[in-house]
Amino acid sequence: MTEFFHDCTTNERKREIEELLNNFAQQIGAWRFCLYFLSSTRNDYVMMYSLTVFENLINKMWLGVPSQDKMEIRGCLPKLLLAHHKTLPYFIRNKLCKVIVDIGRQDWPMFYHDFFTNILQLIQSPVTTPLGLIMLKTTSEELACPREDLSVARKEELRKLLLDQVQTVLGLLTGILETVWDKHSVTAATPPPSPTSGESGDLLSNLLQSPSSAKLLNQPIPILDVESEYICSLALECLAHLFSWIPLSASITPSLLTTIFHFARFGCDIRARKMASVNGSSQNCVLGQERGRLGVLAMSCINELMSKNCVPMEFEEYLLRMFQQTFYLLQKITKDNNAHTVKSRLEELDESYVEKFTDFLRLFVSVHLRRIESYSQFPVVEFLTLLFKYTFHQPTHEGYFSCLDIWTLFLDYLTSKIKSRLGDKEAVLNRYEDALVLLLTEVLNRIQFRYNQAQLEELDDETLDDDQTEWQRYLRQSLEVVAKVMELLPTHAFSTLFPVLQDNLEVYLGLQQFIVTSGSGHRLNITAENDCRRLHCSLRDLSSLLQAAGRLAEYFIGDVFAARFNDALTVVERLVKVTLYGSQIKLYNIETAVPSVLKPDLIDVHAQSLAALQAYSHWLAQYCSEAHRQNTQQFVTLISTTMDAITPLISTKVQDKLLLSACHLLVSLATTVRPVFLISIPAVQKVFNRITDASAQRLVDKAQVLVCRALSNILLLPWPNLPENEQQWPVRSINHASLISALSRDYRDLKPSAITPQRKVPLDDTKVIIHQTLSVLEDIVENISGESTKSRQICYQSLQESVQVSLALFPAFIHQSDVTDEMLSFFLTLFRGLRVQMGVPFTEQIIQTFLNMFTREQLAESILHEGSTGCRVVEKFLKILQVVVQEPGQVFKPFLPSIIALCMEQVYPIIAERPSPDVKAELFELLFRTLHHNWRYFFKSTVLASVQRGLAEEQMENEPQFSAIMQAFGQSFLQPDIHLFKQNLFYLETLNAKQKLYHKKIFRTTMLFQFVNVLLQVLVHKSHDLLQEEIGIAIYNMASVDFDGFFAAFLPEFLTGCDGVDANQKNVLGRNFKMDRDLPSFTQNVHRLVNDLRYYRLCNHSLPPGTVKL
Repeated sequence: MTEFFHDCTTNERKREIEELLNNFAQQIGAWRFCLYFLSSTRNDYVMMYSLTVFENLINKMWLGVPSQDKMEIRGCLPKLLLAHHKTLPYFIRNKLCKVIVDIGRQDWPMFYHDFFTNILQLIQSPVTTPLGLIMLKTTSEELACPREDLSVARKEELRKLLLDQVQTVLGLLTGILETVWDKHSVTAATPPPSPTSGESGDLLSNLLQSPSSAKLLNQPIPILDVESEYICSLALECLAHLFSWIPLSASITPSLLTTIFHFARFGCDIRARKMASVNGSSQNCVLGQERGRLGVLAMSCINELMSKNCVPMEFEEYLLRMFQQTFYLLQKITKDNNAHTVKSRLEELDESYVEKFTDFLRLFVSVHLRRIESYSQFPVVEFLTLLFKYTFHQPTHEGYFSCLDIWTLFLDYLTSKIKSRLGDKEAVLNRYEDALVLLLTEVLNRIQFRYNQAQLEELDDETLDDDQTEWQRYLRQSLEVVAKVMELLPTHAFSTLFPVLQDNLEVYLGLQQFIVTSGSGHRLNITAENDCRRLHCSLRDLSSLLQAAGRLAEYFIGDVFAARFNDALTVVERLVKVTLYGSQIKLYNIETAVPSVLKPDLIDVHAQSLAALQAYSHWLAQYCSEAHRQNTQQFVTLISTTMDAITPLISTKVQDKLLLSACHLLVSLATTVRPVFLISIPAVQKVFNRITDASAQRLVDKAQVLVCRALSNILLLPWPNLPENEQQWPVRSINHASLISALSRDYRDLKPSAITPQRKVPLDDTKVIIHQTLSVLEDIVENISGESTKSRQICYQSLQESVQVSLALFPAFIHQSDVTDEMLSFFLTLFRGLRVQMGVPFTEQIIQTFLNMFTREQLAESILHEGSTGCRVVEKFLKILQVVVQEPGQVFKPFLPSIIALCMEQVYPIIAERPSPDVKAELFELLFRTLHHNWRYFFKSTVLASVQRGLAEEQMENEPQFSAIMQAFGQSFLQPDIHLFKQNLFYLETLNAKQKLYHKKIFRTTMLFQFVNVLLQVLVHKSHDLLQEEIGIAIYNMASVDFDGFFAAFLPEFLTGCDGVDANQKNVLGRNFKMDRDLPSFTQNVHRLVNDLRYYRLCNHSLPPGTVKL
């Protein structure tokens, strides 16, 4: 063993040793040597190995061990434990305990009747209490929810046996904890006037009616010796595990709960720690940490109880008592009028204790608040006051986030409460108004450098985690809380936020007076370090507050549009003014004293003001339809001023962040607001000219696509509130055609010969033209796909030539998978959005071209040799076919035979045996859609058949193709890919729900029980365990087509075919499968069968060769 773990041993030698050790472990009787090693060696490795041999013997081979040997093992191991538990290293001792518990799991109470009584005796004898507690915790872990395979009957028996012992065990644990507490308690002496005596103020007497409990909790905390500390931590660990599985009931007594709370106080008792550090000895410091750990363990117990949603009536009072006692602790933690001391107190607490405490508060609000709020004696508002203190004094960002989550839960609770009982809205809001306004103000202060600079500067704004930086996450979570308060108290929220926004805007708008013209351009004449720092903070705050203003936009629209119109108008006018100001004085190009800091700040404020304005686009749209009736100049000015702010930014000289914000705002104006006069604004004309001008420099891809989308939408989308004859379609149609013509100028000049060797334009340049044009055109089509027929007609007329060019180019690029990928993306979008406009003949031509191009060789090349791009190409092709087979009517039906042939004869053979999931999901979706939308292609239901339902079976057509598709589905269940398995199971179930697949004669007679067999085998092999439930339901749906056949023929046949179990065991398995025909009982029977079959196989596998089975 020492050689095996030595650094210098080679891997070869290690493998040899491992083989030797494994062979030794398999021998019958090896355990005797191991017993000798255990009692005679002090080498950790040897002891650990010996215990592993025992573990293997008990869990895998126990059935075959002679009963004489079993008795000997049951006698020796506990003796060994008793003799050496004080001297063994803790990991060996714990492993030995587990091995003994494993025997109990197999043999208690029948063959090992004193297993549990021994544990109880160990706990009761002071010398062995710790050992007994370790045994108890291991028993709870291993027997209550056994991991290893046991038969279902045995699992149920063990649980029942343990439940019978719960009351005794909880009584013992309560006794241990109380004894330790009382023994070390110092109540006998007159306590000195402690700093805690002033704590029982009004709030406390309100929380704790009985003065005795308040008095109890005010006792000083005893100082424990190391031994007692250790025993208490073991007892609390036992309780936490027991609480995780025992039901809430009267056996959890008030005195046990009170005792646990006594120990929870260890976590928030700072004096003990201070004393420890004053006394200076390291022993004492360790003690301080240990005591903190007792608090953490006690809170774990409390949280286990809290997390149970199902509370019996008689337990509700206990819960109330628990909350009262926890809030006593919360008050202790946050008790102080001076904010600084509260924060430093939280900093001094053990971090995991604070975490557990926050968990408790989260569970309280999410699970129990609705239950407790109705108790008149429970002061919810005072609780919120404590939670408020606790939240805003958290020492870490993570802690603060967790508390914000609790507030979010609380706000959600209030919102849903108001929605469900509208009558009470005023009462609810009146009760909580002050708390919510306080919360809002404080959260807003927390996101401002003006109030919280030290903390905010610690946040990282560089590294992305889940697509957001730490700072963005901080801001987003804070703004969510602001938004939820806004939903409940709109006027308060607005009057809190707007003045703060206004203050920071003043600073920003005032920068103009500091701009001086220098040789190279404009410079911001603010140079003093202190001024620069203040400006930096103000700009950061303005940026955050602009985001807050944008986040609240949704609360000004819909039913409340008129009521809150003036507030919204005030905000929008400010935003328009700010964006125009930024664009006019070109703050994004200005020179500053600290360019690395102030320049990004100025760009960010400008971008955020555009984004905030964009958030009000739905409000503007509602204003637009109101303004349309009154034709107000005010609205026209808002829109044209916004355009004046956007246009200068659409340029290659502007930073991407700002450019994209401007583009997104332009798209919103064109798509959401859609004012009639937009196209006639000079600024919009300017953008049209810039984009269609061949000599102008092209914007970055993303921006180019967005601007083209906006311009196309201005021309294509119908204007709201106008009748069809005033939509000016003829003019708009001509303009759109010329826009698309300009955008696709270079593309339409490409010829299929462009790819031949003697081409004039290099291939890479051709690829760039294809990429740039198709990305723009595809986006335009995608955005129009849900719109009116007229818009789509105009769009297709403009695109027609480009589409034909694409089809002509396609064959030339078939071996360039990156180009084919883009072309197919474009065609897929066309099929989804404009297939009606393309017309049948041309669509047929496209499909035929594709079917001809994707030969078996071409498919193999793409899938097998071109990596992910090649697979993507094939997937897109299959997606196009999915659109084709879903089309109602008879138009594309003639393609069905060739589509099915392509799937089953060309694609499927290539991918069937590949382990990689590429292409499979798309192929099976195509097969599913083919069946689902073309059921009549396989099952002709005649009028006569449906009249004589039950007499005539539906006629079956194209049977070979149907069988081949079903076989492919069956094969897919034998493969390891869980996503594909889940998807295909869902498809079969859908076909059954919609088309009665399992009831069809061909399925019922030739496939039904093959599928049931495959699914049962999957459960037995545990290969797709995450899908247990779905598989059980599918087996039920299949079996329910022919229950008689399932019980009489399939089940006996399935059992006969099972290897690894004997005839007697097969009979038991068959007998245990009750004839239930309802879903819950049937699936329970299936899982029982699977569990027990696995268990029998394990037992039989462990029997020594030549065992005679009775």
